[in-house]
Order: sequence, then structure tokens, then C-alpha cells
Amino acid sequence: MVFVGLILLSAGGTLGYDYQAYAHAAQRLIHGEPLYDPSVNAAGGFAIYLYPPPFVLIALPFALLPAAAEPWAWIAAMAAAFLVGTAVLPVKREVRWAIVLLGGLSWPLAYSLKLGQVGPLLFLLFASGWRWLDRPERLGTTIAFGTIVKIQPAVVLVWAAIDRRWRTIVVAIAILVVAAVLATLATGFRTWSDYVAVLRQVSAPITTPHNFTPGAIAFQLGAPEALASGLQLVVTIAVLVAVAWTALRSPAEVGFLTAVTASQLLSPVLWDHYAMLLLLPVAWLLDRRLWWAALIPLATATPIVLLGIVPAAIYPVLFGAGLLAPPLVARKMAA
Repeated sequence: MVFVGLILLSAGGTLGYDYQAYAHAAQRLIHGEPLYDPSVNAAGGFAIYLYPPPFVLIALPFALLPAAAEPWAWIAAMAAAFLVGTAVLPVKREVRWAIVLLGGLSWPLAYSLKLGQVGPLLFLLFASGWRWLDRPERLGTTIAFGTIVKIQPAVVLVWAAIDRRWRTIVVAIAILVVAAVLATLATGFRTWSDYVAVLRQVSAPITTPHNFTPGAIAFQLGAPEALASGLQLVVTIAVLVAVAWTALRSPAEVGFLTAVTASQLLSPVLWDHYAMLLLLPVAWLLDRRLWWAALIPLATATPIVLLGIVPAAIYPVLFGAGLLAPPLVARKMAA
């Protein structure tokens, strides 16, 4: 974790960059102001809150701390979430230690912690869901809270539906309804229309700088916007097909991990720090002594990224590997 510590210590004014979006939203809630800024028209700007309304209730306790302590407390909580998430992974002990080591070398994890991003929290929720695949109530709870943090984990509910995990779905929906009611009581009905309006305004993800989706990469390489958008649509359909196929044809844990990876790959804006969640399918592969899987996180190790030798196109390739490797390996093992 040396690289992570060095990046945090050298972060300067960028420390907790993303956390400030949650903190500012929480402060607006405290002062009775709207959560969402109607002037926002692009993702990635400073303190722009684009998360579901209920998530502000999770950030609220941190916003009540002294200003100087807020980002550090949040980052400490995210670091703890990663470590606890690794501890609960249903894999061999040596694989857990390998994930800690790979995480310590990982630029996506270090960058996520520096920004105060929610990736480590999603890692904990997904790792817990993986451990509790046979506990419908607990699995449904992890999926619900993942969806509260970000919309994308709702893709895991698609897997659950195809796999006929009705109790899991009922629990998840019940928790989401309760969270929506609490958020509405705290922020008002208008919050939801404001949320939808802001998402509509942030409507050109292909042209968003530093976006690592296949379509955005194609656009950055010179493809016309229409062609890049078409490519992204094809990838989106292919990813959804992969989720459905693994839900029907693969073991439950493989279907779950495929849906987890898809939840990030289907995001309109795929930031590089999202790649920290690839440690989950990597853990599954390493647990089967497929040591080549370590190359997935090592391809974006901090020293390599800082040297500037990692092309942007590596990220969709790595996500594709994380998406397809587990079901293909599972199919080969079953043959």
C-alpha cells in the first residue's frame, strides 16, 4: 500500500475531489437547498452531484464533521471498505492477500481513494453479495445499497431476475422503496425530477473527456461521434447478452460477477478508477490458480500509469477480460 500512501500524501488540493460532490450535496440538504445544480451539463466537474437522492443520507454524517477532517474521514472509511471487502471474499486466504497486494499496486484503487470515490464501498458491497449468494435477504440488501450508491448496480437485479432469485429481488426492491421514501421526506418530491433533468442534461458521454468506454475511446481516436455512439450501442447490447447468457448457463457466482463487471462497463461514463472493481473477477480466477489473471490489475499498476505508457484503450480491454474470462473458464472447467 506504499503507492497508495504516497499518492494520498501528494494529493494536495485534489484530495477528496469527488467527495466534495457528496459533501456539498449534504450541506445543501442541511440548509434546505436543492441537491442538484440545474446548470450542470457535463460529468466530471468539481463538486457535481450526479448520484441518486438517497445516497446523500450516507454522506450526511461526514458532512457534519469539521471541514478539515471530512475528506480524511471519508477516505479512511473507503480504505477500510476495501480491506473489509477483501477479508470477506469467499476465496482462499492466499488469494485475499494477493488481492491486497494487487490493490496496493493498483492505480485505479489509489486514484479512487485520492478522489474519495465510492468504488471501495461498491467493492465491499459486491464482495459481500458474492459471499452471501445463498442468503437471499443479505444478497438483496447488498444489491439495494449498491443501487443507492450508484444506479449501475441495478444491473445485478437483471441477473437475479434471470436466475429466478425472487426473494432477493423482493428484499432489494423493499429497501430501495424505503430509501426513496426517506430521501423524499428529507429533500422533497422535486428532487427526483431535478435528478432526472440533470441526467438528461449530461447527455453526451461519448464526448466527455477522460471517458474510457469503447465508444468514447473510438471518438478520442478520431471516429465521428455518430460512429462512436453506434459502437457504444453495440457494446452495450453485447454486454447485456453476456449477463443473460451467464445467468442461464454459468454457475451462480460467475453469473453474479459477470453482472457486477457489466454494471461498470455499461456506465455511460467509464472512469479509469472504476477498474478497481476488476479485482473481484480477478480474485475468482486466482482462486482457481489462474495466475495470469494478475496481469489484469498489473496492466494499470501505479508505476506504469505514472510513466504514461498505458494507452487509454487498455481500460475497455481489461473490462472485457474481466467480463468474459470467468464464464469462459467456468465453461471449460465444466467440459
